[in-house]
Amino acid sequence: MDLIRCTSCFQHSPTLIAPTFRHQTTRKPNLTTISNNHGTVSTTRMVVKARGGGAAEAETALVDKPKVLKRFQVSEGHPAPFGATIQDCGVNFAIYSANATSATLCLIALSDLQQNRATEQIPLDPLANKTGDVWHVFLKGNFKDMLYGYIFDGEFSPEIGHYYDSSRILLDPYAKAVISRGEFGALGPEDNCWPQMAGMVPTSEYQELGVNCIELMPCQEFNESEYYSYNSVLGDYKLNFWGYSTINYFSPMIRYSSSGIRSCGRDAINEFKYLVKEAHKRGIEVIMDVVFNHTAEGNEKGLSLSFRGVDNCVYYMLAPKGEYYNYSGCGNTFNCNHPVVRQFILDCLRYWVTEMHVDGFRFDLASIMTRSSSLWDSVNVYGDPLEGDLITTGTPLSNPPLIDMMSDDPVLHGVKLIAEAWDAGGLYQVGRFPHWGVWSEWNGKYRDIVRQFIKGTDGLSGAFAECLCGSPNLYQEGGGKPWNSVNFICAHDGFTLADLVTYNNKHNLANGEDNNDGESHNYSWNCGHEGEFASISVKKLRKRQMRNFFLCLMVSQGVPMIHMGDEYGHTKGGNNNTYCHDNYINYFRWDKKEESSSDLFRFFHLMTKFRRECQSLGLNDFPTAERLQWHGHTPGKPDWSDTSRFVAFTLIDSVKGEIYVAFNTSHLPVTITLPERPGYRWEPLVDTSKPAPFDFLSNEVPERELAIKQYAHFLDANLYPMLSYSSIVLLLSPDENA
Repeated sequence: MDLIRCTSCFQHSPTLIAPTFRHQTTRKPNLTTISNNHGTVSTTRMVVKARGGGAAEAETALVDKPKVLKRFQVSEGHPAPFGATIQDCGVNFAIYSANATSATLCLIALSDLQQNRATEQIPLDPLANKTGDVWHVFLKGNFKDMLYGYIFDGEFSPEIGHYYDSSRILLDPYAKAVISRGEFGALGPEDNCWPQMAGMVPTSEYQELGVNCIELMPCQEFNESEYYSYNSVLGDYKLNFWGYSTINYFSPMIRYSSSGIRSCGRDAINEFKYLVKEAHKRGIEVIMDVVFNHTAEGNEKGLSLSFRGVDNCVYYMLAPKGEYYNYSGCGNTFNCNHPVVRQFILDCLRYWVTEMHVDGFRFDLASIMTRSSSLWDSVNVYGDPLEGDLITTGTPLSNPPLIDMMSDDPVLHGVKLIAEAWDAGGLYQVGRFPHWGVWSEWNGKYRDIVRQFIKGTDGLSGAFAECLCGSPNLYQEGGGKPWNSVNFICAHDGFTLADLVTYNNKHNLANGEDNNDGESHNYSWNCGHEGEFASISVKKLRKRQMRNFFLCLMVSQGVPMIHMGDEYGHTKGGNNNTYCHDNYINYFRWDKKEESSSDLFRFFHLMTKFRRECQSLGLNDFPTAERLQWHGHTPGKPDWSDTSRFVAFTLIDSVKGEIYVAFNTSHLPVTITLPERPGYRWEPLVDTSKPAPFDFLSNEVPERELAIKQYAHFLDANLYPMLSYSSIVLLLSPDENA
C-alpha cells in the first residue's frame, strides 16, 4: 500500500468524525389501523427531535394477530450461520438474542413495505426454533421481492438495559441489504424521515493522479435523513452526507447505487461489486471506512431499529442503571469486546472481503475497540466483593480480544487494517495502538506537527524531521515500521488543503449551529488575509504553501493519504464540519480539476510520479545514517534549536542516485550551501516558490534548460537561493565540466 486517497462512494461526491447530534424520541399515541387479507396491521409514529431543532416522525409497522398464510414450508432450521442464508432450496434464518422471551419472523413484500404493512409473521417456538441463545427457522417457498425483519418480546426495563417492544419490526444485524426508500435524500411516506426498514431475503438468482488505493467514506446502510431539518442559512435541508451513523453493517448503502431498491437491493450489491472490480482493473485497491464504535440508535432516548430491540445489553456498553456509555460522542458505544459482538464484527469484515472483495478497512474511532465490554452481571455491577482484579466497563485493554481476533484471522490475512487511534472519551493511542504487526494508524501527530512547522511555528524542527522519517519515535520501539504511519495533512473532517492556507478560523455558519460545531484548533494560517478574496501576493503565497504541504507528504516515509479534491484546491469556504451538506460545499468539482490552469493538479501528479520512481521513498524500514544525512544552512550541520525553521536532508536512492530536500519555513529568504559531491553537481527539480510549470522542472517543460541555466552561477558555487516559505528537491547528476 503506497498511496491512499480518501473519497466517498458511488455517485455522491467527495467528503471523508461523526457529527455530535443526538436523537431524542418521545412517543405519541398516533395509531393507524389497516385491514387486509393478511390480518390487522397498525402503525405507530415516533417524533424524533434533532439537537438542531428539526423534528421528524419515525414510523414502524405493527402486526396485530395476523392470519398466517400457507405460502411457506416451515421447519426448525439451524443456529448457524447468522442472518438469512440460502440452504437446501430454501432460506435459513438465525439471529442471536439471549434475553428475549419470544421471537417472530416477519416477511414483508416490497409493495407492502411502502405501505408499512407486514405481509406475514411466523412465530418461533422456543423449544423447536431456539438453540442456546440463537433463534432460528428454515423456510421454503417463493421469496421473490420478499423482505424480512423480526419482532422480539421481553422485558422493557431501561434501568437494567432491556428495551424489548413487541410493537416494532427490527432489522436483522446480519441483513445483507437494507431496504427503505429508493432515492438518496428522499423522504418516506408522509415525509417520514425514518420509514420502516427491512432486510433482503436472499435468492439463488483514480489512476491519472497516481493513486493506487481509495478509502471510501462509510457506505454501509445509514439514514441520510437522520438530521433532516430546514437550514435557513442556505435555504435547503440538512442531510447526513458523511454517513458516520450505521444502521446495518452488512448492507451497502442502497441509495448510493443507481439501481436503488430494484430487485430488493441485489442490483445495488452487484453495483458495489462492480465498483470494486473496476478499481482493481486499474490497479487501485478499495478500503472501506467502517464505524463499529456506535450505531444510529443513539442513547436511551433514541430509536429501536435493530440492535437495541434485539438485545440491547449485549450490543451496547451500559452503565449499572442502564445508561449508555458515550465514548463515541454520538450517544452510545458499541460493546465491541463482548464475545457475541466481536464475532459479529469479524463475520461482517469477512463478508466484505470474501463477497465484496474489498482490500481493507479504516476503523473510525478505533480506540473504542480496545475498551473492555460491559460485564452486565448483577454481582459485578452492584459492587459485591469478588476475588481478583475487576476490569470495569470501558477500561483500555493492553490485549483487546477483538483486535487479537482480527489480527490473526486467516480470512483477513493480508487485508489492510487501519486505525483511527483515538475516541471521543479522551483515549488517544497514536503510536500505542496494539498493532500485532499488521495494523496501520491515521497519524494525527504527523498532521499537527507538519501543519505547524510549514506555517513557521518555532520549536518543531526535530519533530518535523521525525515525521519525514516515518515517525520512528512513535513506532520503532514497539517493533513498528514506517507503513504503520498513514500520513495526512487533511481529511474529511477539518479544513481542506486550500482552506488550511486561507482561513485562520472556522466559518461553519452554514451548518445552522451558530458556528459552535467543528474543531476550533486547526493549526491553519491564512497567509495574511482571511478569506478567498485577497491580494495577488497573498494568493501566490497560499499556492506555495499548498505545494509545500504536498511535497512534504510525498517525501515522508510511511503511507501518504490525500483528501479528494485537494489536488485541484477544493474549498468549503472555511467550513471544517460539512457533515450535513448534500450540495456544492462537498461535491467534487470536475470542472476545476479539468481546467487548463490547474497547475496544482499538475504539481500533485508529478510529485506522486516522482515518489513512485524513487526507491528510497516508501521504505520498508526506517532510514539510517547510511542512507540519510541531515543538513542545515551548511552541509552536515542541522539546526535543531527552538528557533530553527529550516530542515534539509540528503537521501541515497538506487534509482535517482542522491536526492537533496530542504524546507525553509521562515519569513526570511536564505542562501544555502549544498553538500559537495566531487564529479557531480546538483540540479534543480522542484522549487515551490516558482510559478507553474517551473515549480516542477519535468522534461516536458518548455525552456527547461534555460530555467536550469539561470541557477548555474549559484550551483557552480554549490549554493542555492531559497525564498521564504518554500521547499526544494535537487537531484545529483554527473558534472560534465569536472
